[in-house]
Amino acid sequence: TSAQERVLEEIVADLCSLHLMNRLLQGDVGSGKTVVALQAMILVFENGYQTALMAPTEILAQQHYQTICQLLEGTRYQIAFLTSSVKGKPRETVLRRLRSGEIDLVVGTHALIQEEVQFKELALVVIDEQHRFGVLQRSQLMSKGAQPETLVMTATPIPRSLALTLYGDFDVSILDEMPPGR
Repeated sequence: TSAQERVLEEIVADLCSLHLMNRLLQGDVGSGKTVVALQAMILVFENGYQTALMAPTEILAQQHYQTICQLLEGTRYQIAFLTSSVKGKPRETVLRRLRSGEIDLVVGTHALIQEEVQFKELALVVIDEQHRFGVLQRSQLMSKGAQPETLVMTATPIPRSLALTLYGDFDVSILDEMPPGR
């Protein structure tokens, strides 16, 4: 949609600027927030860096993972899923591949902030429904990279004036248009 294009241009401008991106992406369920975030993540891993998408529940993380895998099917991008339910050898494999930089994007829950999770070069953190995470949890994930860019997404409608008060250190982008058929 034209709203997605406008918001993506804002995000790309942030990613290409000399200052760190701290952007709040607001839009109704189905407005295309995940697609916009994915386009930003592709830009980051096309430049040799890693990204992480953290969701507050395993169900939401699984939905993001499945959507992203479908959208990136047939590409060379390496996507991983990490929650507390991923255990044993599969978990060890994900952790090893994150450390080595083989994984471009990891989708998960608060499991991403565990001490054992290490990245080679985390450059973009995307947090969905970020109000369901504490400040410490968000900063723990961001500390896993050398000053990663931050994009937080929410479907909770927040008037721009309130958003600026609550998230004063964030630039605000709003998807105010639904894709056709939504």
